[in-house]
Amino acid sequence: MIRKAEPKDLPIILSLIQHGREKMIASGNLHQWSNGSPTQAQIETDIAQGNSYLIENKEKTPIATFAFILGEDPTYQHIDGKGWINNKSYGTIHRIASLPNTHGILRKAVEYCFEKIDNLRIDTHEDNLLMRKAVEKMGFTYCGIIYLENGNPRMAYQKEKQQ
Repeated sequence: MIRKAEPKDLPIILSLIQHGREKMIASGNLHQWSNGSPTQAQIETDIAQGNSYLIENKEKTPIATFAFILGEDPTYQHIDGKGWINNKSYGTIHRIASLPNTHGILRKAVEYCFEKIDNLRIDTHEDNLLMRKAVEKMGFTYCGIIYLENGNPRMAYQKEKQQ
């Protein structure tokens, strides 16, 4: 089950983010979330704006989190490389993380988001080989490099829902 996060969920979301951070470091991705990002303030904003979600198991225990934002992402305005596959309205998946030894989380998030919009974008750090492999396995197309507000590059992907 997937549900919107509420302010009371902040501690569990921060814990899930920490698990994600540890998973990245263990897999050799030392840079993506190493500087304290995503911050607590960023997660609080996601919750307040209705963009933060939890994936729960059958016992209704949160096992993963992600942000899903409909509309233009300012960091996606400029892309180096071949470019976006289309310029249609889109949703963006950010800040996805899960408990250790959970599988299929990205698939669940993508399926949920495709219920809301037919066009998705996602980005990740070059060193995040696990995420890069997962998004490519899910059929996302690599489109090029986008730059975060702080100037850091990210590999950007896009996928349209198959009709």
